[in-house]
Amino acid sequence: MHFDLTQEQLMIKKMIKEFADEVVAPGADERDKTKQFPKEIFAQLAELDILGLPFPEEYGGGGADTISFALVVEELSRACGSTGITYSAHISLGGAPLALFGTEQQKLTYLSRICSGESLGAFGLTEPSAGSDAGGTRTTAVREGDDWRINGSKCFITNASYAKFLALTAVTDKEQGSRGITAFIVPTDAPGFTVIDNYEKLGLHSSNTTELVLEDVVVPDENVLGKMGEGFKQFLITLDGGRIGIGAMAVGIAQAAYDRALAYARQRIAFGQSISKFQAIQFKLADIAMQIELARTMVLKAAWLKDQGRKFTKEAAMAKLYASEIAMAATHQAIQIHGGYGYMREYQVERFFRDARLLEIGEGTSEILRSVIAREVGCS
Repeated sequence: MHFDLTQEQLMIKKMIKEFADEVVAPGADERDKTKQFPKEIFAQLAELDILGLPFPEEYGGGGADTISFALVVEELSRACGSTGITYSAHISLGGAPLALFGTEQQKLTYLSRICSGESLGAFGLTEPSAGSDAGGTRTTAVREGDDWRINGSKCFITNASYAKFLALTAVTDKEQGSRGITAFIVPTDAPGFTVIDNYEKLGLHSSNTTELVLEDVVVPDENVLGKMGEGFKQFLITLDGGRIGIGAMAVGIAQAAYDRALAYARQRIAFGQSISKFQAIQFKLADIAMQIELARTMVLKAAWLKDQGRKFTKEAAMAKLYASEIAMAATHQAIQIHGGYGYMREYQVERFFRDARLLEIGEGTSEILRSVIAREVGCS
């Protein structure tokens, strides 16, 4: 077994770590406070050719692998969870469906614009009554000659305000259940398409989370993504890859919490000595360090399996589930180690705690992921 990163992966990790420390981290607290989207950061990431990192070079991508993608998400999330989730969704939810299921023309037309940063990537799956039950999609698409007329709504959609188009699911044959769901590429400036950005969130304040409303939105037949009736299947495949991104994001936030907690424990004096010398604090830090190491290894293993073209559904689910739960544990203990100061914004760990909470919900709740794992290990 070989656990070393390749030279290319090490180079990407070094570059993005420096970028995260020098460009992303300094403004993270202020962006969280003002809810300002990190638009300038993504313009710089586009200049660094990071926005198409794992996609083929013929479409403007970087031709890198999933491990490199995970490393970038981790480092960005360590500096700012909002930046991390924006990037992860851009790649794994926005670009991936086009790369996996798009025609050559669709890739040239749409994937290339995601790689260049002309458009951020977004993905329209969740609905008010169809979250974990994605098969319960209510948005409809009705054929009219060579066009499709789409009506419905989507909720909790990341990046849509900054996407010029996105892939979304709609029912094309309600008699077929989940096999009657088809994916479409829809321009966000199409008549009848409205993006609403007014959610008040617990955390990830500077990420863009929106509602989509589609009223008689018409798209041509050439905008069908993949095969008719396979939209549900396609997006389940997409979510497998997305879970690697969320797992990497969780590792990054947990690492940030650990770094702050360790630094604080070393400098905080109580009862005449650094609190890092107290066994109770040492055990908390040891547990966090162990959990982060395990989570990172799980995420990279899932990414490696994906890069090898092997089945990775179980491993991605395990990585996302474990990493998201240890992110909550790590941020919880980081606040505890800080004591009263941990409850104050100045010390940042409360931001990490708020940002981490979504990770047990988005792209498969912990409950759904346990069901996925149970199925994959043969329980059902």
